Amino acid sequence: TMGHIQPAGHRSCKSRLVTKDGHCNIEFGNIEYSNHFAFLVDFWTTFMEIRWRFILLLFVASFTGSWFIFSLLWYWVARSNGDLMGQNRTDGHIQCIDNVNGLTTAFLYSLETQTTIGYGGRALTGHCAGTVALIIIQSLVGVFINCFMCGIILAKISLPKKGLCLLIRVANLRKTLLIGSQIYGKLLKTTTTSEGDTIILDQVDIDFMVDAGKDNLFFVCPMTLYHVINRSSPFYELSADSLPHQDFELVVFLDGTAESTSSSCQVRTSYIPQEIQWGYSFLPIISRTTTGKYHVDFSNFSKSVRVTTPHCIQCFETDADHKNHNGHNQENHNNQQKLGIDNLGFQVIDIHDSVDITKIGD
Repeated sequence: TMGHIQPAGHRSCKSRLVTKDGHCNIEFGNIEYSNHFAFLVDFWTTFMEIRWRFILLLFVASFTGSWFIFSLLWYWVARSNGDLMGQNRTDGHIQCIDNVNGLTTAFLYSLETQTTIGYGGRALTGHCAGTVALIIIQSLVGVFINCFMCGIILAKISLPKKGLCLLIRVANLRKTLLIGSQIYGKLLKTTTTSEGDTIILDQVDIDFMVDAGKDNLFFVCPMTLYHVINRSSPFYELSADSLPHQDFELVVFLDGTAESTSSSCQVRTSYIPQEIQWGYSFLPIISRTTTGKYHVDFSNFSKSVRVTTPHCIQCFETDADHKNHNGHNQENHNNQQKLGIDNLGFQVIDIHDSVDITKIGD
C-alpha cells in the first residue's frame, strides 16, 4: 500500500535510529537517563515479565474492581429514581431496576450482569434510558477485561521456559559500520576418545546469537549475545563449583565487512574458566536522551550484576522455582544491582594493521 506523502518542509520529525541517508542517530557518552513511564507505555510486556502472583492479583482485582465500580453506578441510578429501601415511593412508582434496593443488591446485580449469570430476581424494567446505556457499557467493559486477562494468562503459560545462557557483550567503537557481521565461538579443550586416544586442542563449535538470529547482525550499537546452555551444549555438565577448575579456552570470533572500504576483517578474543562469572548478568548500557538520541553508557560496558542463578544446570531443570545459591548477603546484592562489578576478564582488542578497528570485549 502507498502511504501519504507529506509536502516538502512538512516531513515528520519522528526520531530514527538510522536516518534515511544511512547515518546512525546514536551518541556515545556517560550519562544516566531513565524513563519510569516505560513500563506503563509497554504494559503488555510488563505483564508478561511480572510474577504469577501479581498476575493472579491483577486478575482478581480487575474483575472485582469493575463489579464494584458498576455497582456504585447502579446504586446511583436506583437512588436517583427513588428505588432504594426507605425512600418515599408512591403507588404508581416505576422502578428502573427490579429488586435493587441497596448497595449489596446493586453489587449482586452488577456481578450478575457482567458474568451473564442472570438468576432472574433482578432485571431492568426498560423505563429508564440511562440504564440501557449503562448495561451496554458494562457488557463491553466486561468483554474487554475477559479478553485481556485470558490473553495475558494464555501468553504467560505459553512462554518458553527460562534457560541458562552464556553472555558476551561486543561493541564497535568506530563510526563505520560492520556489515554482514557474524559471531561464533570455538571451545578448545583436551578430550579423550572412547578408544583411549587423547586429542589436544579439540575444537567444539559454540553458537552465539541475539533474538534476531546469529547471522548478519545489525551491529550499530553494543550488543549482548548469548549461547543457550542445554543438553547439546558442551557446558551442560558445569556447575558453579566446577567451573573455576575446568581446563578449556573459549575463543570468540567476530567477522564482518567494513562499510567504508568493503574490506573484510576479523577480531577474536579468548576466555578461560576463571574469567567467566557464574550467576551474573550485564548492566544495561543503552538509554534514550531528551534530545531523541540513543545513548550508550560505556562506563557500564564491562560491569555485571548478580542475578538469581541455580548452582548447576541440572538444578535449574529439576527446580523451576529455584533460589539463589550464590551465598552473598542481601546488602551486597543490592549494592551490586545498582553499581555492578567489573569483570576481570574484560579486555579491548585493537588491530592496528586493519583499516577499521573493531573492538570486542566481555
